[in-house]
Amino acid sequence: MAADPIRVVVLEGDETGQELLEAALAVLDPGAIGLPVELVRFDLSLGNRRRTGNEVCSEAAAAMREAGLGLKAATITPEGADDVGSPNRLIREGIDGTVIVRTGRRIPGVTPIAGIHHPITVCRMAVGDAYGAEERREADGDDEVALRTERISRRVCRAVSEHAFRIAAASAEEPRGRVYGGPKWTVSPIYEGMLKEEMDAAAERHPDVRYEPVLIDATYAGLVGGAADGPLVIPTLNRDGDLLSDLVMPMFGSIAGAESILLSLDDDLRPAVAMAEAPHGTAPSLAGKDVANPMAMILACAAVLHYAAERGHSGAEAASAAIYEATLGAAGDGIRTHDLGGEASTSEVCAEVVRRIEAA
Repeated sequence: MAADPIRVVVLEGDETGQELLEAALAVLDPGAIGLPVELVRFDLSLGNRRRTGNEVCSEAAAAMREAGLGLKAATITPEGADDVGSPNRLIREGIDGTVIVRTGRRIPGVTPIAGIHHPITVCRMAVGDAYGAEERREADGDDEVALRTERISRRVCRAVSEHAFRIAAASAEEPRGRVYGGPKWTVSPIYEGMLKEEMDAAAERHPDVRYEPVLIDATYAGLVGGAADGPLVIPTLNRDGDLLSDLVMPMFGSIAGAESILLSLDDDLRPAVAMAEAPHGTAPSLAGKDVANPMAMILACAAVLHYAAERGHSGAEAASAAIYEATLGAAGDGIRTHDLGGEASTSEVCAEVVRRIEAA
């Protein structure tokens, strides 16, 4: 009996984001990975979001809740307050996404900053905190003050903390993964302290995982000062994680060198929906030139297969590993785009990765 196909909801995007998606999807071709894959496409380009009044975002989120797997291209968020807004926010709300995971890892042939060799994973809130906070300005005598009301929930703090410890526990490297960092709980014991409380609680549930909580400012200092002497997993608030991710990724060579994963967790804090994407934007200046780095989008495809394996699809984990190995192996052999010091085009990198997968 033929295996059930791996159903992946594909969210199409804009400009270079869409070009990279189309190029990277070659690694999910059944002829390459030897597994049946069904792609269900939704057009999230700016034009179609405007035409549908964002209904396409709701439809895509509903399809991902059913399939459990998604793959998203970079999209344009228009600036106008009366425009369609951010599709990322609508998708997060639509699947109840609570955790974003981004892992910087050594790219063979690319020298990282500060001599970092081991992976660094930022496990951050996907909702709340500074994003979506209520803001206002008030007169204060001859001055003006700005106020913002931020909000986090214990449910999301627990999700981020627990998932961070599970990632560290699953690390296959030696030394084993360590949960490191944290919020500024000394300055904000009520607000930011809630995340620290849940980190401490997760540490008690996972006594075999090394745990070193430090304040967020010390976390930044530690990353450039040698704290990453083994795999790190850093649980963070939403805004802290956003900033930290943009530091960690370039430390390994490029923000386009790793995938980003949005997770919706079930009552047992296990992934119910996993949507993978590249963490970079639509890069309009690179559109149509066949020069953009496809690594993050290719690795997003590999991540989707990893979560497909967690959903019981036989062979998906081996296929995921093959894509990771082929992508990093090609980079190590010098088949890299210009941002990583190479001379290969987008299509040449993708073709080489597919060739290596098929030969594996």
